[in-house]
Amino acid sequence: MIARGFWATAPGRGEIRTQPLPPREPGQALVRALASGVSRGTERLVFHGAVPESQWKAMQAPLQQGGFPFPVQYGYAAVGMVEDGPPELLNHRIFCLHPHQDRFLAPAAMCIPLPDALPDQRAVLGANMETALNIIWDAAPLPGERVLVIGAGVVGLLVAWLVARIPGTTVTVLDTEPARRTVAEALGAHFATPEASPAEQELIIHASANPEGLRNALAHAAFEARIIEASWYGDKPVTLPLGEAFHARRLTLRSSQVGAVSPALRGRRSHAERLALALALLAGDAAFDTLLGPVIPFEELPSQMPALLDPPAGAVAPLCPVITY
Repeated sequence: MIARGFWATAPGRGEIRTQPLPPREPGQALVRALASGVSRGTERLVFHGAVPESQWKAMQAPLQQGGFPFPVQYGYAAVGMVEDGPPELLNHRIFCLHPHQDRFLAPAAMCIPLPDALPDQRAVLGANMETALNIIWDAAPLPGERVLVIGAGVVGLLVAWLVARIPGTTVTVLDTEPARRTVAEALGAHFATPEASPAEQELIIHASANPEGLRNALAHAAFEARIIEASWYGDKPVTLPLGEAFHARRLTLRSSQVGAVSPALRGRRSHAERLALALALLAGDAAFDTLLGPVIPFEELPSQMPALLDPPAGAVAPLCPVITY
């Protein structure tokens, strides 16, 4: 069987390559792709060859082919139908951490069945919701807290949705793009631009991947506030004003990364259980559909990917582009 997959081949360039699939082995599933999602923050770094060499091993996607910087097949948000495999998966829709490819083989343990109520395209948010869940487990928000989420990308907005469901919380999403207001409010949060950033925030989650956003977090934190850094900057250095009120306010700055289950539930939840929970949460609210689009046929991905990751000046960047097969 011949499969077609999208490969990044040089900075800002990609192509669809064909390759034969080997015979399915016991414990594997043969999956026909239905949709996949573009995780713009991470895939932009990969597409431009901006993953630092020191992080090549840590940044490998679970079923990545090739290697950094190029050529590499990268991605982790695939939804498909199992055409051959273990009986419990056969003819079931699944989510898998696989790059953009029309058919693929994957370990059956990595194929997580979708809830019946979860549409194919919304399910591509599974990896992002899993990241948001881990951030929440790291952040441990409390009822009644004032919470600021900086960065209205997909992960930031999903974090805001989760926190807004904790009783008594006041959740504000901050972003430089006013067009994000509608999506933030649809997910149950307030919205503000940096000029109107609320002060005295007790929990701040930074997800903008911009050092200016993290500096804003430090400036608007309350006494003994917790700041969770959910951004990853690739090879970019970050300068912070830690000589100002950082010590006097006794602030805590902590990283969160999805590669390891948060210590709050480590040993009690596996990666598969965390992902299954993320998919179950996505099934319960149609408001998540506001995060999706544009929808791109797989054949057009090489020509469309540059603009999806780097929109022209003045254009509003998409949140989660969806590839259909």
